[in-house]
Amino acid sequence: MSVLVVGLSHKSAPVSTLERASVSGDTLGKLLEDVAQLPDIAETFVISTCNRVEVYVEAVRFHGAVTGIADLLSRYSGIPDAELTSSLYVHYEDRAVQHLLAVASGLDSMVIGEDQILGQVRSALNLAREHRTLGRALSDLGRTALRAGKRARAQTGIDRLGLSLVSVGLQLAAARINPEPLAPNEPAILAGASVLVVGAGAMSGLAVATAARSGAARVVVANRTRKNAERLAAAVSGHASGVTGEVADFADLPRAITEADLVISCTGAGGVVITDTMVRSVLKERAARKPLVLLDLAMPRDVDPAAGLLPGVHVVGMDEISGSGGAAVGEAEVAAVRAIVEEEFAAHGSAVRAASVTPTVVALRAKAATVVEAELARLAGRLSEDTLSGHALDEIARTVHRVVDKLLHAPTVRVKELASSPGGEEYASALRVLFDLDQRTVEAVTRAEVDSPNASEYSTSEYSTSEPEQEGCQ
Repeated sequence: MSVLVVGLSHKSAPVSTLERASVSGDTLGKLLEDVAQLPDIAETFVISTCNRVEVYVEAVRFHGAVTGIADLLSRYSGIPDAELTSSLYVHYEDRAVQHLLAVASGLDSMVIGEDQILGQVRSALNLAREHRTLGRALSDLGRTALRAGKRARAQTGIDRLGLSLVSVGLQLAAARINPEPLAPNEPAILAGASVLVVGAGAMSGLAVATAARSGAARVVVANRTRKNAERLAAAVSGHASGVTGEVADFADLPRAITEADLVISCTGAGGVVITDTMVRSVLKERAARKPLVLLDLAMPRDVDPAAGLLPGVHVVGMDEISGSGGAAVGEAEVAAVRAIVEEEFAAHGSAVRAASVTPTVVALRAKAATVVEAELARLAGRLSEDTLSGHALDEIARTVHRVVDKLLHAPTVRVKELASSPGGEEYASALRVLFDLDQRTVEAVTRAEVDSPNASEYSTSEYSTSEPEQEGCQ
């Protein structure tokens, strides 16, 4: 079996396609279970964000797995096979492993080095474990990916230079509010602005905090559940002094938009929240105000694209953020992260190859133990006629076991070391031939390991980051 990933991302598909393909909540759990039930797949986890939907599996057969995953993605998204196929990419074996490590390290994000994807990978692994679709192979790979991502942020400057989508989006939006050139690294890009944040999820929390730190004079939060909006508004004062945090009724959203310089929408709703008609009505009340800027960070989008065609209205969406180039991450930082990815990739490969010989070693020791027990039983039958004491028989048994253990110790340790190198499977094959091991016994050991209750367990806190996990756009 080998690792396989089938997916689409901001690099392979337009925003409109990603909007339709994105899955979350209960639907994501059902997709996981359906993928796991495919006949050519042993285990799986799915990363689904506003910028990528990737299905990682341990595949029994390549073509059957790819076809099955593509069919499910088409069914869940409602995108016809022919249309979806043009946006899909497939990575297999080493390329699939390298791809996941690059994703977790922030190298494959819309904004290089952004700090949310690591938490999203962790959430994907946790969800798969909850749904019991995660086995030993992908669990180990997930651990490696999380370690690579944390190392990338702790040991290089990519995390300091990389900006989240919120930061990049706010920079683009601020340039529409105030066309005057900003000083380099100007922190107060929203100085004196009134900002409305629609939604109260993780992305909205980032938007509120970033707007407050960027000099906004007033931050208003509107959400269907008022309690959540109040929570975010109350937190505004903790991010910057002199900023007012307020709550607006979601039912009175047009009035809140009328009073705002910038509207940031990221609700996670299934359809448009800020319609063209709503914006038209708002413009009648804003005749003497500055241009209205709508920053749409939702997937699927919250803002009707037609609103951007209205006079005095600017809509900044995922397409523009993607084309902006994001943060100016230096070549040295990217090179340093790529080096970490290569180190972790090599270490993972060695570990996988070493683990592949374990069932053979276990089978060898089991066969040796069976032979020893049979011979000791035969010897005990013979020596009992000579009235040899039970203590003497026990000493003989312990001696024979020690001799066998010592004889097997060096070759089994050595074969594990050799197996970690490329082509290591040949050493396991040699053991099976030399000791005439039944392949069915080896396979039984492998199945027992996979079926173990602890096979899919791993520590998610071991590689936790200092930043909170974000489940919004990456």
